[in-house]
Amino acid sequence: MEDKFDGFAVNLYRDEEGDWLAHFVEMPEVSAFADTPERALNELAIAWEGIKESYRKHGEEVPVAPSRKEYSGQFNVRIDKRLHRKLAMEAARAGISLNALVAQKLAESVEHCKESSNQKQR
Repeated sequence: MEDKFDGFAVNLYRDEEGDWLAHFVEMPEVSAFADTPERALNELAIAWEGIKESYRKHGEEVPVAPSRKEYSGQFNVRIDKRLHRKLAMEAARAGISLNALVAQKLAESVEHCKESSNQKQR
């Protein structure tokens, strides 16, 4: 199946005037509108092709969708020292590393957000 949006997530909705608006979730400034959802998506695809051509013409890298990027699995987060202490103590009580505890909490939070989002869409 062809991915004309190169992995970028597309938000498609009807605005207050009744037009259909399509835009990239990761780049909301890239958008198109039309009188039908199909036309809005087609216009977005045309706009995206033009944007990619412009990047290439100016010798710049075309943006890559987050879903297509490679990730190292590491990032640094600065937090309040009291929170740091609480998390370290919780990890010690659980017998796991601080990294394992934080990874577990992040995974649970992301899953919870996904479930909440799915319930709202119903």
